[in-house]
Amino acid sequence: MESRSHNRADIRDFLARRRAQLTPEQVGLPAGGRRRVPGLRREEVAVLAGVSTEWYTRLEKGHISGVSEDVLDAVARTLQLDDDERTYLFDLARAAQPKPVSRRRRTPVEIPPRVQWLLDSMTLSAAFVTNGRLDIVAANALARALLAPVFAHGRTAGEPGRPNFARYYFLDDGAHDFADDWDSAADITVALLRAEAGRCPHDRTLRELVGELSTVSTEFRTRWAAHNVRIHHGGDKCFHHPEAGFLALTYQSLDLPVSAHEAHRLTIYTAEPGTPDEDRLKLLASWTATGPGTPEPTADQDLRS
Repeated sequence: MESRSHNRADIRDFLARRRAQLTPEQVGLPAGGRRRVPGLRREEVAVLAGVSTEWYTRLEKGHISGVSEDVLDAVARTLQLDDDERTYLFDLARAAQPKPVSRRRRTPVEIPPRVQWLLDSMTLSAAFVTNGRLDIVAANALARALLAPVFAHGRTAGEPGRPNFARYYFLDDGAHDFADDWDSAADITVALLRAEAGRCPHDRTLRELVGELSTVSTEFRTRWAAHNVRIHHGGDKCFHHPEAGFLALTYQSLDLPVSAHEAHRLTIYTAEPGTPDEDRLKLLASWTATGPGTPEPTADQDLRS
């Protein structure tokens, strides 16, 4: 019952927020007079989607079970959802279907050795694998060096389990210094978690993570309430690394099908060839390749130079 109420609340908040973000002009309607609330009215969405106002009102209240794909498509087009948002809406509809639900905690998926071999072969790129909750479940040496503050957070905070990006960004004050654009990193992190919550609404571990972060972090709570979703992502990201200094890197995330029960992504960070960032990344790679006994860099081998 609790999971079903969560599902209805997610549907209600998501559709209402997307409706509020659209103006009449964006969907070809006259602006009309003053509006008491921002965005489109429910009856306007209903007309554009080809359904009755009563039906759409019921849908926006979270009663999505049994709704056909054609109708969901029409609502998605009317609200101008992007691909990730459309996927999220269909995930919410799938989760609302009546069926027996296992509320047991999911057993962590063991990453096959071949995946670690793949990561280790990428000596000049920082490569790591995350699950849907943004735990780092596998990484190569350069990723562990590049993301050293993320790995250190769990150890210093005494948190059990694997390093987790969400806990790091919202619970570690140092994250604001490490990420050059913390706001963007925080936005993406929450949007990825929101998409995972739509895909696996009965994941107790994910619910506990969201509950923990919502309780202790206003920044997380505000972003979670915005209902932004993201599934596929890539681009540029800058770090102020404690040893390598400023690093401007490009990254890409790819789906990694290692389990039928849990989503995993392979993320690869690299630097543009011929730039100082590539030189710093290569130096960081060479330093980490020498093993744990490596002394601190000398003045002639300063990673910040």
